[in-house]
Amino acid sequence: MTSKTCFTCTWLHQAVARIEADYQRSADTHLIPIPLPGYASAGIDLYLKDESTHPTGSLKHRLARSLFLYALCNGWVHEGSTIVEASSGSTAVSEAYFARLLGLPFVAVMTRNTSAEKVALIEFHGGRCHFVDTAAQVYDAARAIAQETGGHYMDQFTYAERATDWRGNNNIAESMYQQMQHERHPIPSWIVVGAGTGGTSATIGRYTRYQRHATRLCVADPAGSVFADYWARGDAALTAPGSRIEGIGRPRVEPSFVRSLVDRMEVVQDADSIAGMRALSRILGRRVGPSTGTNFAVMMAIAGEMRRRGEQGSILSLLCDAGERYLHTYHDDAWVKNTMGDCAAAEADLQGLLA
Repeated sequence: MTSKTCFTCTWLHQAVARIEADYQRSADTHLIPIPLPGYASAGIDLYLKDESTHPTGSLKHRLARSLFLYALCNGWVHEGSTIVEASSGSTAVSEAYFARLLGLPFVAVMTRNTSAEKVALIEFHGGRCHFVDTAAQVYDAARAIAQETGGHYMDQFTYAERATDWRGNNNIAESMYQQMQHERHPIPSWIVVGAGTGGTSATIGRYTRYQRHATRLCVADPAGSVFADYWARGDAALTAPGSRIEGIGRPRVEPSFVRSLVDRMEVVQDADSIAGMRALSRILGRRVGPSTGTNFAVMMAIAGEMRRRGEQGSILSLLCDAGERYLHTYHDDAWVKNTMGDCAAAEADLQGLLA
């Protein structure tokens, strides 16, 4: 019994050490100012923290690292464990990366409409994809596969808000505020994020309160998601059709979404998310993903309000992932027209704000 325990501890220690070593090999992500001279002259500055520069290309790299360390230190993952996750793509890409780092098999459960680029990335990192028809089916399917394989269901939707040390330890909130220290308005008036699990908004909301900052937190919720209704009504049994913006929004209230930490919710129509994605891609000279477009649409709405009221300050959000993952979907005009409809009016409205 003693030798078995020591053997298990040896593998655990090596696994944690590999993840920590991988972390030390990665620099922090960049803080990018959005060049909008009309707003800058009015004292309003907009920024994006570019999470696309992580080794797996998205914000979810942070979450995957935290989930693996949390599961390892809780004794839920052992040598040879099959790791299973319910994910629309980016979390699965990042978890596949860490599973391969530890020599563990990985299965991602996702809907059939997940972008082919993300599926290819999961498979590139050694993962296997299991497809279901609707977003509501991913949970039970993931649990069943974990049970069948004797593995571990990572369950990002439950553990995202508790796996990260929200008081600091170089979490995303601490990094944001440190990088803003030398800017004109170092304490953001607003931080805008989307919500898939709710883990990022929970970390930022808690850290902001812990540090006693005056920053307010706004969650940009795509049309079809349940979070905005839940935030307004407080009924955890609410359901919704589900979002068409990949990576954010959910058809049910997830345990990791903490409504009491959110100061404001903004529902973003699909056309506005696409308009935001396209406009920001032109401004930055590089493609961004659709959830970043959702964030940008809300950033511009808040900036417009601040300008009309004569307020000055900074607005900070996330560049969640790169647009190259969506070349055949959200960055394809024909696909957008067939799936989302005509976005011309939304683009004209956003151009008016930008002008």
